[in-house]
Formats: sequence, C-alpha cells, structure tokens
Amino acid sequence: MPSSELSVVFGYVYPLHSLANGSLYVGFTHNLKKRIAEHNKGLNRATQAYLPWELIYYEAHRNEVDARRREKYLKTTPGGRALKNMLREQFVDSHDLNHRKSTTGYA
Repeated sequence: MPSSELSVVFGYVYPLHSLANGSLYVGFTHNLKKRIAEHNKGLNRATQAYLPWELIYYEAHRNEVDARRREKYLKTTPGGRALKNMLREQFVDSHDLNHRKSTTGYA
C-alpha cells in the first residue's frame, strides 16, 4: 500500500439521535469519536439542550467538499426524509422503546 494512501484524512458526516426527545442533528467532523464526546458533554450549543445523543449512522468521505455537500443535503427536508427512510428500522425501534417506557411509567 503506498504511503500516500495512509495519510488520507477522512471527513465524516453523521446524524445523531437525541435520546431525550427523539430529534436529529446532522454534523461534519474529521474526528468522529472526539466530536460525539463533545456533543454529549454539552460543548455544542445546538445540541446541549437535548442530551444524551447516540450516533446512529456515519459516512466517511475522502474529500471534504463532498462530505460538506452531503451534510448540507441531509439538513434539507428531502435529505432528512431520505435519511429517515434509509434508517427506517432504527426509528421504528426507537419509537417502540420510547412508547414502552412512557406506558410503563418509567419515562
């Protein structure tokens, strides 16, 4: 493997799911682990009110321009619909879990 392939920096596009209210947040980063930790520590104003967050999906892009374009698309109404359709089972499972919690008196 050529050394130039080892030095590729990926850009990650990721949707987060709020366990507090079920909302979604889509973001971009070069360091996915660090960024998710920042969200869950409340270091991002846009997400701090809806803690905790879980990572439900991510895409790795070799080109930052492509990754940012994808992030921008997923933040649109059609992009959000496409994301929810693509991860349909994830949202069905989350809804069932939230419904079970609220009907048993634990939520």
